[in-house]
Amino acid sequence: MSAGDLVVRDAPDASRYEARIDDELAGASYYERDGSVYVFLHTEVDPTFEGKGVGGGLVRGALDDVRRQGGRVVARCPFVRAWLERHPDYHDLVVEEG
Repeated sequence: MSAGDLVVRDAPDASRYEARIDDELAGASYYERDGSVYVFLHTEVDPTFEGKGVGGGLVRGALDDVRRQGGRVVARCPFVRAWLERHPDYHDLVVEEG
């Protein structure tokens, strides 16, 4: 797999962003939406695609889409939270719960 093979798209009816490789579902990041705020709850990658950058590509693609829409993010998902900690250029999207 190369980075160009990964396609990330929103599947709002399923409340998730999907990562696909050759149209095969490789991973998904589930969210709840409250207006323009996306609360990311859980991210999973199919074991077949683990260790190939699918999770990171999925989160980047999802957050890029949220940014394009002018949305914000709450990272309840530990994977999304960890990814955000390593990518400070996405911190402007984060809304802290409290």
